[in-house]
Parts: sequence; C-alpha cells; structure tokens
Amino acid sequence: MNNFDFYNPVNILFGKGKIAEIKKHIPVGAKVLITFGGGSIKKNGVYDQVIKALDGFNVQEFGGIEPNPHFETLMKAVEVVKAEKIDFLLAVGGGSVLDGTKFIAAASCYKGDDAWDILAKRARVDSAIDLGAVLTLAATGSEMNSGGVVTKAATKEKLAFGSPLLFPKFSVLDPEATYSLPKRQIANGVADAFVHVMEQYLTYPVNSPVQDRFSEGLLITLIEEGIKAYDSETPNYDEYANMMWAATMALNGLIGSGVQSDWATHMIGHELTAFHGIDHAVTLAIVLPGLMTHLKDKRSVKLLQYAERIWNITEGSEEERKAMAIVKTEDFFNRLGIKTRLSEHNVGQETIDTIIKRFTDKQLLSIGMLPDVKIEDAEKILVDRL
Repeated sequence: MNNFDFYNPVNILFGKGKIAEIKKHIPVGAKVLITFGGGSIKKNGVYDQVIKALDGFNVQEFGGIEPNPHFETLMKAVEVVKAEKIDFLLAVGGGSVLDGTKFIAAASCYKGDDAWDILAKRARVDSAIDLGAVLTLAATGSEMNSGGVVTKAATKEKLAFGSPLLFPKFSVLDPEATYSLPKRQIANGVADAFVHVMEQYLTYPVNSPVQDRFSEGLLITLIEEGIKAYDSETPNYDEYANMMWAATMALNGLIGSGVQSDWATHMIGHELTAFHGIDHAVTLAIVLPGLMTHLKDKRSVKLLQYAERIWNITEGSEEERKAMAIVKTEDFFNRLGIKTRLSEHNVGQETIDTIIKRFTDKQLLSIGMLPDVKIEDAEKILVDRL
C-alpha cells in the first residue's frame, strides 16, 4: 500500500428528520445564504424544512445554479455574498449546487484579479466562507469532500478545483429528501457513484485489500440497491438510504487513500458535457467501457479481480473474462436506462476531433492521474464509443 494522509472533518447528519438539526451547526448570528438549483426544493418540501430550521437567522437566497454549474452564474452569487456580507453558505441540492457553493465560498475571498484562476491556473485558496449542505441527490460525494467542478459557459471549459478549506462543516443526508427524484436522476446518481469507485479501484494493485474490499462492497451495493431504487414505483427508505451512503463513501477520500487513482474517464467525460451538455453521469457511462476495453491488458490484474468479485465471472480464458466484465458493466448502465454510445447522443467524429485538439493544445502529458492514457489513447477510447 502506498503512503497516504487521510483527513475528513465533515460532520454527517444522516437520516430522516435531520434537516431540523442544522441550526445547531451554524454559528449564532451568522448571515446565511441558501444556494439551490432550479427550484425543485420549493416543490418537494425540502425548502420549507430548511427555512423552518433556520428560524432566527438572517437568511437570503440565491437560486438558479445549473447542472454543471456555470462560472458566470456563480460569480453573480459572489457579488451577493460581498454586498450582503454573508458569512455562511448553505447548499441545498445535489452535487452541482454543492460544487458551485464551494466555488462561491472560495471566490468570495479570492484576492486575485480573476477568480477563474482558481480553476484554470489552480490558484491557491487561502481563505473561504464556511459552508454546510443539505443533500437532495445522491451522486457526487461532494457533501463529504473538498473539491468540485465548474463550467465556463463562454469557453465551454469544465475544470476541477479543490482545497481543504472547502470541506462542508456539516452535511445533512436525509434519504427522504431524494424521494421526488425522477428515474433519470436516480440512474445518473448510481452511475456517477459507480464510476467514482471505478476511478479509484480499476487501476494497478498495490496490496491494498482494505480499500479493494471497501470499493467492491460499494460497487455491489450500487448495483443491487441502485436497480431496486430505479425499478421501484414508490421510494423505499432503506434502498434510498443505502444508495445515498454508498454515493457519499464513493468519493470522501477513504477508498482512494493509499492506492493509485485514475480520473481519465472524468477528464474525457467533462469534455462531452462542456461541448454537448450531456449529463455528467451519462458521459462517464459512455466513456468507461471504452477505457476498460482500451486498457484491458495494461490493467489486467484489477480487471480480472473486478470480473470475479463484482460479476462472479470465473470461467473462460482471461481474455474472455475481461471482455465479459466490460459487457456486464455496460449492460448495467443500459439497465438503468442510460444510452452508452456517442451516436445515441448525436455526437460524432467532429466532436472527437475537437476534444483531441483541446487536449493537444494544452500539451497534456497524460489524461488523468496515471501515465497509461495519452492523448492518442483518449482518441481511440472515444472512437470506440461511436
């Protein structure tokens, strides 16, 4: 196992009725800005619960944070924070709202000329406004990590950022807050969390059985509970609770400690979202099978382990077992109603050429955190997914 530092200070408030407790975790006298997305929280009752819980606080609102939050929108929120002297942010929504709120927290304190540098130049975050979260969609793990992703609409760039200062002070995980999600969002959440685990698991062995078994448990849970939740006509609390906790554990730093992580699937998928607005999780479901196919020999050890432990594939040659594991993975995404071919999303060779040019212009030595996916590999992966 590789050396690692693991730190996670987020206070998790898990279970039904926990929204009512947020008042205990926000400083007395704080001026609170609630951030949210398209307004679904005002239809499903979550907003009313939050407002009731914040009785006695000076509360303001900023809505309209997009899926794949736009830098331009978030900077409008920064203006509100500065003008109103906000000193606590409360993100109420899914991963995009949480990611966007983390950026608002950092950008509101940024001393440089252009807050986009936090993303484009990885400018250091020296201070940030405190934030908390009320999760309404289990997917990204943003509720228990210190990073996020923001899109600049003007240039169609989707970039990641992060800082230890951006861990939420607390996150409320009430499965009932996710009951109103449409099937598409349930599927997206499951797929997103699944690929988060795969980015940290399907790499190279470093004798890390604890992390491997944690990861495998999460993958199996997401398969079993995700399909149940997707198929259910009415929400089942236990299914939604297990799915929510699995998504949180998938990206809170635990399973990635001491192992080699990848993130090439995300880097490639981000480009598809930036250029075509395809749901983030859908882009991951499109790219992952192609990456697995392209790297099936280089990552053979972990792929065979995945085949056996996740899909119970124990018969046939190594090549047959690896191929079947890839088929099973894509079938799982399809089972959730996700279309996993670029052509099914009206994406063709022209977009692939544009993405590869962008990677080339940036002079990237590799795509992701490992050296085994070069720019030419990314092109082959995308062509495989046409």
